[in-house]
Amino acid sequence: MPRFALAGGPPPGPARPEFWRSPLRGPWLTAVFGLVLLFGVTILFLTGLLSYASYNPDLARTNDETPGKGVLGFYLFPWPTSPYWIYRVTQGVHVTLGIVLVPVLLAKLWSVIPLLFSWPPVRSLSHAVERLSLLLLVGGALFEFATGILNVQLHYIFPGSFYTLHFYGAWVFIGAFVVHVAFRLPRALRAVRTRRGETDPSAGPAAGDRAAGLVSPRPAAATISRRGAVAMVGLGSGVLLVVTMGQSVGGWFRRTAVLAPHGRDPGTGPNGFQINKTAASLGIRTSDTGPGWRLTVRGAGRQTVLTLDELHDLPQYESALPIACVEGWSTTDQLWRGVRLVDLAALVGLGTDPPHVLVDSVQRGGAFPSAVLRDNQVRDRRSLLALRVNGAVLSVDHGYPARIIVPGAPGVHNTKWVTRLTFGEPV
Repeated sequence: MPRFALAGGPPPGPARPEFWRSPLRGPWLTAVFGLVLLFGVTILFLTGLLSYASYNPDLARTNDETPGKGVLGFYLFPWPTSPYWIYRVTQGVHVTLGIVLVPVLLAKLWSVIPLLFSWPPVRSLSHAVERLSLLLLVGGALFEFATGILNVQLHYIFPGSFYTLHFYGAWVFIGAFVVHVAFRLPRALRAVRTRRGETDPSAGPAAGDRAAGLVSPRPAAATISRRGAVAMVGLGSGVLLVVTMGQSVGGWFRRTAVLAPHGRDPGTGPNGFQINKTAASLGIRTSDTGPGWRLTVRGAGRQTVLTLDELHDLPQYESALPIACVEGWSTTDQLWRGVRLVDLAALVGLGTDPPHVLVDSVQRGGAFPSAVLRDNQVRDRRSLLALRVNGAVLSVDHGYPARIIVPGAPGVHNTKWVTRLTFGEPV
Protein backbone atom coordinates (compact mmCIF):
# COMPACT_ATOMS: atom_id res chain seq x y z
CA MET A 1 0.00 0.00 0.00
CA PRO A 2 1.40 3.49 -0.89
CA ARG A 3 2.92 5.50 1.94
CA PHE A 4 0.57 8.46 1.42
CA ALA A 5 -2.43 6.19 2.06
CA LEU A 6 -0.93 4.73 5.23
CA ALA A 7 0.02 8.16 6.51
CA GLY A 8 -3.36 9.62 5.62
CA GLY A 9 -1.77 12.26 3.42
CA PRO A 10 -2.91 13.34 -0.05
CA PRO A 11 -1.93 11.25 -3.07
CA PRO A 12 0.60 12.67 -5.54
CA GLY A 13 -0.79 15.17 -8.01
CA PRO A 14 -3.40 17.93 -7.73
CA ALA A 15 -4.49 16.87 -4.22
CA ARG A 16 -1.17 18.20 -2.90
CA PRO A 17 -0.97 21.97 -2.28
CA GLU A 18 2.51 22.29 -3.82
CA PHE A 19 1.10 21.00 -7.15
CA TRP A 20 -0.45 24.44 -7.73
CA ARG A 21 2.30 26.98 -8.39
CA SER A 22 0.52 30.18 -9.44
CA PRO A 23 1.36 33.06 -7.09
CA LEU A 24 -1.89 34.82 -7.97
CA ARG A 25 -4.28 32.50 -6.19
CA GLY A 26 -5.43 33.64 -2.79
CA PRO A 27 -8.51 34.55 -0.75
CA TRP A 28 -8.48 38.18 -1.91
CA LEU A 29 -8.54 37.36 -5.64
CA THR A 30 -11.20 34.68 -5.20
CA ALA A 31 -13.30 37.00 -3.03
CA VAL A 32 -13.20 39.83 -5.56
CA PHE A 33 -14.39 37.59 -8.40
CA GLY A 34 -16.92 35.96 -6.11
CA LEU A 35 -18.48 39.26 -5.04
CA VAL A 36 -18.76 40.39 -8.67
CA LEU A 37 -20.51 37.12 -9.50
CA LEU A 38 -22.77 37.44 -6.45
CA PHE A 39 -24.08 40.73 -7.78
CA GLY A 40 -24.17 39.66 -11.44
CA VAL A 41 -25.70 36.22 -10.97
CA THR A 42 -28.45 37.67 -8.78
CA ILE A 43 -29.41 40.02 -11.61
CA LEU A 44 -29.19 37.18 -14.13
CA PHE A 45 -31.50 34.99 -12.08
CA LEU A 46 -34.08 37.73 -11.50
CA THR A 47 -34.14 38.79 -15.16
CA GLY A 48 -34.38 35.11 -16.11
CA LEU A 49 -37.46 34.75 -13.91
CA LEU A 50 -38.95 37.80 -15.63
CA SER A 51 -38.19 36.32 -19.03
CA TYR A 52 -40.10 33.18 -18.13
CA ALA A 53 -43.03 35.18 -16.71
CA SER A 54 -43.24 37.22 -19.93
CA TYR A 55 -44.55 34.15 -21.76
CA ASN A 56 -47.57 33.97 -19.44
CA PRO A 57 -46.90 30.23 -19.01
CA ASP A 58 -49.68 29.83 -16.44
CA LEU A 59 -52.23 30.96 -19.02
CA ALA A 60 -52.03 28.05 -21.46
CA ARG A 61 -49.88 25.03 -22.18
CA THR A 62 -49.06 26.34 -25.63
CA ASN A 63 -47.22 29.19 -23.89
CA ASP A 64 -45.30 26.90 -21.54
CA GLU A 65 -42.30 24.82 -22.56
CA THR A 66 -41.95 23.55 -18.95
CA PRO A 67 -45.40 22.18 -18.05
CA GLY A 68 -44.04 20.15 -15.13
CA LYS A 69 -42.63 23.15 -13.26
CA GLY A 70 -44.96 22.73 -10.26
CA VAL A 71 -44.06 25.02 -7.35
CA LEU A 72 -41.24 26.59 -9.36
CA GLY A 73 -43.86 28.80 -10.97
CA PHE A 74 -44.97 30.23 -7.62
CA TYR A 75 -44.02 33.80 -8.55
CA LEU A 76 -45.76 34.06 -11.93
CA PHE A 77 -47.87 37.15 -12.57
CA PRO A 78 -49.77 38.65 -15.52
CA TRP A 79 -47.12 40.13 -17.77
CA PRO A 80 -47.72 43.89 -18.27
CA THR A 81 -47.84 45.82 -21.52
CA SER A 82 -46.36 48.98 -20.00
CA PRO A 83 -43.73 50.18 -20.23
CA TYR A 84 -43.80 48.89 -23.79
CA TRP A 85 -40.01 48.36 -23.77
CA ILE A 86 -40.02 46.20 -20.62
CA TYR A 87 -39.03 42.93 -22.31
CA ARG A 88 -36.49 44.65 -24.51
CA VAL A 89 -34.68 45.95 -21.42
CA THR A 90 -34.99 42.94 -19.10
CA GLN A 91 -33.94 40.40 -21.72
CA GLY A 92 -31.24 42.65 -23.12
CA VAL A 93 -29.75 42.98 -19.64
CA HIS A 94 -30.05 39.22 -19.07
CA VAL A 95 -28.19 38.21 -22.22
CA THR A 96 -25.63 41.01 -22.27
CA LEU A 97 -24.73 40.60 -18.61
CA GLY A 98 -24.49 36.83 -19.01
CA ILE A 99 -21.91 37.20 -21.78
CA VAL A 100 -20.02 39.95 -19.95
CA LEU A 101 -19.66 37.73 -16.87
CA VAL A 102 -18.01 34.87 -18.77
CA PRO A 103 -14.41 36.07 -18.10
CA VAL A 104 -15.26 36.62 -14.43
CA LEU A 105 -16.75 33.13 -14.14
CA LEU A 106 -13.74 31.48 -15.77
CA ALA A 107 -11.32 33.48 -13.61
CA LYS A 108 -13.25 32.56 -10.46
CA LEU A 109 -13.19 28.86 -11.39
CA TRP A 110 -9.48 29.04 -12.12
CA SER A 111 -8.84 30.71 -8.76
CA VAL A 112 -10.51 27.90 -6.77
CA ILE A 113 -9.30 24.85 -8.71
CA PRO A 114 -7.13 23.69 -5.76
CA LEU A 115 -10.23 23.47 -3.58
CA LEU A 116 -11.78 20.96 -5.93
CA PHE A 117 -8.92 18.57 -5.10
CA SER A 118 -8.64 19.32 -1.38
CA TRP A 119 -7.70 16.38 0.85
CA PRO A 120 -9.40 14.63 2.51
CA PRO A 121 -12.38 14.99 0.17
CA VAL A 122 -14.86 15.08 3.08
CA ARG A 123 -14.02 16.20 6.62
CA SER A 124 -17.48 16.57 8.17
CA LEU A 125 -21.18 16.62 7.32
CA SER A 126 -21.17 20.38 6.76
CA HIS A 127 -18.07 20.02 4.59
CA ALA A 128 -19.82 17.30 2.57
CA VAL A 129 -22.81 19.60 1.98
CA GLU A 130 -20.48 22.39 0.93
CA ARG A 131 -18.58 20.09 -1.45
CA LEU A 132 -21.81 18.84 -3.03
CA SER A 133 -23.05 22.40 -3.46
CA LEU A 134 -19.71 23.27 -5.06
CA LEU A 135 -20.04 20.49 -7.63
CA LEU A 136 -23.61 21.53 -8.43
CA LEU A 137 -22.53 25.17 -8.51
CA VAL A 138 -19.68 24.64 -10.97
CA GLY A 139 -21.66 22.23 -13.14
CA GLY A 140 -24.76 24.41 -13.04
CA ALA A 141 -22.83 27.56 -13.90
CA LEU A 142 -21.08 25.98 -16.87
CA PHE A 143 -24.37 24.45 -18.09
CA GLU A 144 -26.36 27.68 -17.80
CA PHE A 145 -23.75 29.88 -19.43
CA ALA A 146 -23.09 27.34 -22.21
CA THR A 147 -26.76 26.78 -23.10
CA GLY A 148 -27.46 30.51 -22.89
CA ILE A 149 -24.64 31.42 -25.25
CA LEU A 150 -25.61 28.66 -27.69
CA ASN A 151 -29.19 29.94 -27.66
CA VAL A 152 -28.02 33.49 -28.38
CA GLN A 153 -26.30 32.17 -31.48
CA LEU A 154 -29.30 29.97 -32.41
CA HIS A 155 -27.17 26.81 -32.17
CA TYR A 156 -29.60 24.29 -30.72
CA ILE A 157 -27.14 21.41 -30.48
CA PHE A 158 -28.29 20.31 -27.03
CA PRO A 159 -30.95 17.59 -26.63
CA GLY A 160 -34.46 18.74 -25.83
CA SER A 161 -35.94 22.21 -25.56
CA PHE A 162 -33.68 25.11 -24.60
CA TYR A 163 -36.48 26.58 -22.47
CA THR A 164 -36.85 23.41 -20.39
CA LEU A 165 -33.12 22.78 -19.96
CA HIS A 166 -32.28 26.38 -19.12
CA PHE A 167 -35.24 26.74 -16.72
CA TYR A 168 -34.55 23.66 -14.61
CA GLY A 169 -30.80 24.19 -14.85
CA ALA A 170 -31.27 27.69 -13.42
CA TRP A 171 -33.10 26.38 -10.36
CA VAL A 172 -30.46 23.73 -9.69
CA PHE A 173 -27.72 26.32 -10.10
CA ILE A 174 -29.35 28.95 -7.90
CA GLY A 175 -29.99 26.40 -5.14
CA ALA A 176 -26.29 25.49 -5.07
CA PHE A 177 -25.40 29.17 -5.37
CA VAL A 178 -27.42 30.09 -2.28
CA VAL A 179 -25.80 27.30 -0.24
CA HIS A 180 -22.35 28.34 -1.43
CA VAL A 181 -22.96 31.99 -0.58
CA ALA A 182 -24.16 31.05 2.89
CA PHE A 183 -20.87 29.21 3.52
CA ARG A 184 -18.50 31.60 1.77
CA LEU A 185 -19.84 35.15 1.93
CA PRO A 186 -18.53 35.99 5.44
CA ARG A 187 -15.06 34.72 4.46
CA ALA A 188 -15.15 36.64 1.18
CA LEU A 189 -16.05 39.91 2.87
CA ARG A 190 -13.36 39.36 5.48
CA ALA A 191 -10.77 38.61 2.77
CA VAL A 192 -11.58 41.80 0.86
CA ARG A 193 -11.45 43.95 4.01
CA THR A 194 -8.25 42.50 5.45
CA ARG A 195 -6.28 42.37 2.17
CA ARG A 196 -7.45 45.67 0.74
CA GLY A 197 -3.92 46.94 0.26
CA GLU A 198 -2.47 43.79 -1.29
CA THR A 199 -0.45 44.38 -4.47
CA ASP A 200 2.38 41.86 -4.44
CA PRO A 201 1.46 38.18 -4.87
CA SER A 202 5.10 37.18 -4.41
CA ALA A 203 4.99 38.20 -0.77
CA GLY A 204 5.00 35.25 1.60
CA PRO A 205 1.49 33.89 2.30
CA ALA A 206 0.04 34.35 5.73
CA ALA A 207 -0.84 31.29 7.77
CA GLY A 208 -4.56 31.96 7.35
CA ASP A 209 -4.16 32.08 3.59
CA ARG A 210 -2.32 28.77 3.54
CA ALA A 211 -5.07 27.25 5.65
CA ALA A 212 -7.66 28.46 3.14
CA GLY A 213 -6.11 26.09 0.58
CA LEU A 214 -5.75 28.71 -2.14
CA VAL A 215 -2.21 30.02 -1.69
CA SER A 216 0.58 27.82 -2.95
CA PRO A 217 3.21 26.89 -0.36
CA ARG A 218 5.76 26.86 -3.21
CA PRO A 219 4.68 29.63 -5.62
CA ALA A 220 6.37 30.37 -8.90
CA ALA A 221 7.80 33.80 -9.62
CA ALA A 222 5.14 36.47 -10.08
CA THR A 223 4.78 38.19 -13.46
CA ILE A 224 1.68 40.25 -12.63
CA SER A 225 -0.04 41.48 -9.49
CA ARG A 226 -3.43 40.24 -8.38
CA ARG A 227 -4.88 43.67 -9.08
CA GLY A 228 -3.39 43.43 -12.56
CA ALA A 229 -5.15 40.09 -13.03
CA VAL A 230 -8.45 41.64 -11.97
CA ALA A 231 -7.87 44.46 -14.46
CA MET A 232 -7.24 41.97 -17.28
CA VAL A 233 -10.45 40.10 -16.50
CA GLY A 234 -12.30 43.42 -16.38
CA LEU A 235 -10.85 44.35 -19.77
CA GLY A 236 -12.09 41.07 -21.23
CA SER A 237 -15.56 41.72 -19.88
CA GLY A 238 -15.45 45.25 -21.28
CA VAL A 239 -14.61 43.97 -24.76
CA LEU A 240 -17.50 41.50 -24.60
CA LEU A 241 -19.81 44.31 -23.51
CA VAL A 242 -18.84 46.38 -26.54
CA VAL A 243 -19.35 43.54 -29.04
CA THR A 244 -22.64 42.40 -27.47
CA MET A 245 -24.71 45.33 -26.23
CA GLY A 246 -25.33 46.78 -29.68
CA GLN A 247 -27.89 44.10 -30.51
CA SER A 248 -30.03 45.40 -27.62
CA VAL A 249 -29.17 49.11 -27.61
CA GLY A 250 -29.54 49.59 -31.35
CA GLY A 251 -28.65 52.71 -33.29
CA TRP A 252 -24.96 53.22 -34.08
CA PHE A 253 -23.97 50.55 -31.53
CA ARG A 254 -25.61 47.83 -33.63
CA ARG A 255 -22.54 47.94 -35.88
CA THR A 256 -20.40 46.79 -32.97
CA ALA A 257 -22.60 43.76 -32.18
CA VAL A 258 -20.37 41.13 -33.75
CA LEU A 259 -21.81 38.52 -31.36
CA ALA A 260 -25.38 39.09 -32.56
CA PRO A 261 -27.05 35.88 -33.79
CA HIS A 262 -25.13 34.67 -36.85
CA GLY A 263 -24.20 38.28 -37.70
CA ARG A 264 -27.32 38.47 -39.84
CA ASP A 265 -27.82 41.47 -42.09
CA PRO A 266 -31.56 42.26 -42.14
CA GLY A 267 -31.20 44.37 -45.29
CA THR A 268 -32.48 47.88 -45.87
CA GLY A 269 -35.82 49.56 -46.41
CA PRO A 270 -39.01 49.54 -44.33
CA ASN A 271 -38.67 45.81 -43.59
CA GLY A 272 -34.93 46.00 -42.94
CA PHE A 273 -34.84 44.92 -39.31
CA GLN A 274 -33.86 41.73 -37.51
CA ILE A 275 -35.63 38.38 -37.85
CA ASN A 276 -34.79 35.00 -36.36
CA LYS A 277 -36.47 32.64 -38.80
CA THR A 278 -37.34 33.10 -42.43
CA ALA A 279 -40.66 32.03 -43.87
CA ALA A 280 -38.95 29.29 -45.87
CA SER A 281 -37.23 27.82 -42.80
CA LEU A 282 -40.62 27.43 -41.08
CA GLY A 283 -42.41 25.78 -43.96
CA ILE A 284 -44.45 28.79 -45.13
CA ARG A 285 -45.64 28.13 -48.69
CA THR A 286 -46.68 30.69 -51.28
CA SER A 287 -50.23 29.29 -51.18
CA ASP A 288 -50.39 29.94 -47.41
CA THR A 289 -50.03 33.69 -47.87
CA GLY A 290 -51.47 34.15 -51.37
CA PRO A 291 -54.89 35.35 -52.54
CA GLY A 292 -56.59 32.40 -50.85
CA TRP A 293 -55.45 33.49 -47.38
CA ARG A 294 -58.25 34.17 -44.88
CA LEU A 295 -58.40 35.30 -41.27
CA THR A 296 -60.91 33.44 -39.11
CA VAL A 297 -62.10 35.23 -35.96
CA ARG A 298 -63.97 33.15 -33.37
CA GLY A 299 -65.48 33.78 -29.97
CA ALA A 300 -68.69 33.72 -27.92
CA GLY A 301 -70.14 31.10 -30.25
CA ARG A 302 -69.70 33.29 -33.29
CA GLN A 303 -67.32 33.27 -36.22
CA THR A 304 -66.37 35.61 -39.03
CA VAL A 305 -63.98 35.07 -41.91
CA LEU A 306 -62.14 38.02 -43.46
CA THR A 307 -60.13 38.46 -46.63
CA LEU A 308 -57.07 40.71 -46.65
CA ASP A 309 -59.04 43.41 -48.47
CA GLU A 310 -61.75 43.26 -45.82
CA LEU A 311 -59.14 43.67 -43.11
CA HIS A 312 -57.82 46.76 -44.85
CA ASP A 313 -61.37 48.17 -44.91
CA LEU A 314 -61.55 48.05 -41.10
CA PRO A 315 -60.31 51.06 -39.07
CA GLN A 316 -56.52 51.17 -39.15
CA TYR A 317 -54.30 52.32 -36.30
CA GLU A 318 -50.58 52.80 -35.75
CA SER A 319 -48.27 51.70 -32.93
CA ALA A 320 -44.55 52.40 -32.57
CA LEU A 321 -43.18 49.26 -30.92
CA PRO A 322 -39.94 47.23 -30.98
CA ILE A 323 -39.43 43.52 -31.49
CA ALA A 324 -37.39 41.90 -28.71
CA CYS A 325 -36.37 38.24 -28.58
CA VAL A 326 -35.13 35.77 -25.99
CA GLU A 327 -31.71 35.73 -27.66
CA GLY A 328 -31.20 39.29 -26.40
CA TRP A 329 -31.47 41.18 -29.67
CA SER A 330 -34.11 43.81 -30.23
CA THR A 331 -35.05 46.39 -32.81
CA THR A 332 -35.67 50.06 -32.33
CA ASP A 333 -39.32 51.15 -32.45
CA GLN A 334 -40.94 50.21 -35.75
CA LEU A 335 -44.11 51.94 -36.93
CA TRP A 336 -46.78 49.25 -37.31
CA ARG A 337 -50.19 49.78 -38.89
CA GLY A 338 -53.18 47.46 -38.73
CA VAL A 339 -56.38 46.53 -36.92
CA ARG A 340 -56.66 46.69 -33.16
CA LEU A 341 -57.22 43.36 -31.43
CA VAL A 342 -60.11 44.90 -29.49
CA ASP A 343 -61.83 45.74 -32.76
CA LEU A 344 -61.40 42.20 -34.02
CA ALA A 345 -62.89 40.89 -30.75
CA ALA A 346 -65.86 43.22 -31.32
CA LEU A 347 -66.59 41.43 -34.61
CA VAL A 348 -67.70 38.39 -32.58
CA GLY A 349 -69.51 40.38 -29.91
CA LEU A 350 -66.64 40.74 -27.43
CA GLY A 351 -65.89 44.42 -27.84
CA THR A 352 -66.39 45.25 -24.15
CA ASP A 353 -63.52 43.95 -21.98
CA PRO A 354 -62.40 41.27 -24.47
CA PRO A 355 -60.88 38.10 -22.99
CA HIS A 356 -57.67 36.27 -23.84
CA VAL A 357 -57.08 35.16 -27.41
CA LEU A 358 -55.47 32.10 -28.98
CA VAL A 359 -53.45 33.14 -32.02
CA ASP A 360 -52.78 30.47 -34.65
CA SER A 361 -50.27 30.72 -37.48
CA VAL A 362 -49.81 28.79 -40.72
CA GLN A 363 -46.27 28.10 -39.47
CA ARG A 364 -45.46 24.38 -39.79
CA GLY A 365 -42.13 24.12 -38.00
CA GLY A 366 -40.21 25.66 -35.14
CA ALA A 367 -41.36 26.80 -31.73
CA PHE A 368 -44.57 28.63 -30.87
CA PRO A 369 -46.72 28.25 -33.99
CA SER A 370 -49.52 29.32 -31.63
CA ALA A 371 -49.62 31.59 -28.60
CA VAL A 372 -52.21 32.80 -26.12
CA LEU A 373 -52.32 36.50 -25.29
CA ARG A 374 -53.71 37.52 -21.90
CA ASP A 375 -56.74 39.81 -21.69
CA ASN A 376 -54.65 42.82 -20.67
CA GLN A 377 -52.61 42.37 -23.84
CA VAL A 378 -55.72 42.14 -26.00
CA ARG A 379 -57.24 45.24 -24.41
CA ASP A 380 -54.18 47.43 -24.86
CA ARG A 381 -54.98 49.89 -27.65
CA ARG A 382 -51.47 49.50 -29.05
CA SER A 383 -51.97 45.76 -29.70
CA LEU A 384 -52.53 45.20 -33.40
CA LEU A 385 -52.97 42.64 -36.07
CA ALA A 386 -50.39 44.45 -38.18
CA LEU A 387 -50.65 44.60 -41.96
CA ARG A 388 -47.94 47.18 -42.65
CA VAL A 389 -44.70 48.37 -41.09
CA ASN A 390 -42.86 51.65 -41.58
CA GLY A 391 -45.24 52.61 -44.36
CA ALA A 392 -44.81 49.42 -46.39
CA VAL A 393 -46.60 46.09 -46.72
CA LEU A 394 -45.10 43.43 -44.45
CA SER A 395 -42.46 41.27 -46.13
CA VAL A 396 -43.16 37.55 -46.05
CA ASP A 397 -40.31 37.06 -43.57
CA HIS A 398 -41.91 39.62 -41.26
CA GLY A 399 -45.26 37.84 -41.34
CA TYR A 400 -47.17 38.85 -44.47
CA PRO A 401 -50.09 39.08 -44.78
CA ALA A 402 -50.77 39.71 -41.06
CA ARG A 403 -48.91 39.40 -37.78
CA ILE A 404 -49.42 40.22 -34.12
CA ILE A 405 -47.63 43.11 -32.46
CA VAL A 406 -48.13 43.58 -28.71
CA PRO A 407 -46.29 46.01 -26.41
CA GLY A 408 -43.89 44.34 -23.99
CA ALA A 409 -44.33 40.80 -25.34
CA PRO A 410 -41.42 38.52 -26.26
CA GLY A 411 -40.82 38.19 -29.99
CA VAL A 412 -42.24 34.68 -30.33
CA HIS A 413 -45.60 35.92 -29.03
CA ASN A 414 -45.78 38.50 -31.81
CA THR A 415 -47.00 35.68 -34.02
CA LYS A 416 -46.41 35.93 -37.76
CA TRP A 417 -48.53 34.58 -40.66
CA VAL A 418 -51.68 34.67 -38.51
CA THR A 419 -54.63 32.70 -39.83
CA ARG A 420 -57.01 32.39 -36.84
CA LEU A 421 -57.92 34.32 -33.68
CA THR A 422 -60.01 32.54 -31.04
CA PHE A 423 -61.24 34.80 -28.22
CA GLY A 424 -62.21 33.56 -24.78
CA GLU A 425 -62.44 29.81 -25.36
CA PRO A 426 -60.64 27.34 -23.04
CA VAL A 427 -57.05 26.72 -24.20
